[in-house]
Amino acid sequence: MTAAESPLPPSLPPALSRESLRRLALALALGTAGGAVFWGLRLPLPWMLGAVLTVSVAALSGLRPAVPQGLRSGMLAILGVMLGSAFTPGLIDRLGPWLPSLAVLLVVSVVTPWIAGAVFRRFGGFDRVTAYFAGTPGGINEMVMVGTALGGDERTIALVHALRIMIVVFIVAAWFRLVEGAAAGQGAASAPWLMDGAFGPADLAWLAAAAVVGRPVGRLLRLPAPQLTGPMVLAAVIHLMGLTELQPPAELIAVAQVVVGSALGARFVGAAPLRLIRTAVLAAGSSLVMLGLAALAAWGLASVTGLPFLLLLLAYVPGGLAEMSLIGLALGMDVPFVATHHVVRIALVIAVAPLLFRLTGKTE
Repeated sequence: MTAAESPLPPSLPPALSRESLRRLALALALGTAGGAVFWGLRLPLPWMLGAVLTVSVAALSGLRPAVPQGLRSGMLAILGVMLGSAFTPGLIDRLGPWLPSLAVLLVVSVVTPWIAGAVFRRFGGFDRVTAYFAGTPGGINEMVMVGTALGGDERTIALVHALRIMIVVFIVAAWFRLVEGAAAGQGAASAPWLMDGAFGPADLAWLAAAAVVGRPVGRLLRLPAPQLTGPMVLAAVIHLMGLTELQPPAELIAVAQVVVGSALGARFVGAAPLRLIRTAVLAAGSSLVMLGLAALAAWGLASVTGLPFLLLLLAYVPGGLAEMSLIGLALGMDVPFVATHHVVRIALVIAVAPLLFRLTGKTE
């Protein structure tokens, strides 16, 4: 498949040309403006969701904002360190009660692709491969690569997953704010500011080491989304050892959210409006199905175990690992619980989804 046939054009040309820098500046200016407006209105997860919305609108209006993959990966590393900082020494004692929840998550992750995929087959006329991998809540890159290798439509799978993450993040953040009365407010408000002098040289050195070394460690360990989970794991180890008690500065967290949100919005550059609208309707329908399954599983387990329903819901909804963990952080929830569940979900889907598809395909 040529670059012109790509469903969502590359975020940035390989060479940092003047044009590519202009597109990056446009994306960051729009993302920052959107985040500032959301922050001023005290809307949910403002810096990320504001950036997603403004950059998406610009992309669909004919502008060409772009964020290079390298910059996005660097910002994900910062978010990974922030999430890892929530892993405290008392975490080990809490792992046992998580096992029933993780078991339920495994069942939900296996069932979801078939139920959500049925939406695409029945109402969208997708072929079996495209429907299955479009309805599988795993990593975008992995689902696109595997689905394409098995004969699926690369453009459709990529577009559906980009829309799924955006739809789920907005719905979940709005639900917690409007229905539950919990404000997923400023996102980075609980982090110390660099200008306040809260960070010593040793704190900054440990946090920087986790961010820089984390990605290669994540790739070596074959973790899902290594640019995020690698730094998260190293930061967790550093905090569990008591080497520092701080998370990255609030300024960096806000910048990271703007960059990651802008990168997601920039995925819609060049998307055909009619195709996008049709796919968006189907993606919204499948996302509601996924949310319904997650809510049902969370309600059932909460009634049996006494674990908080809202915490389980946030751990089960098929949004992005970074996005759902950030919402949990902003709401003061158990971030290690949420992040661990999403890491397990993504790893399970990547490992098992292709095998299950092949096995069930032989019986049809």
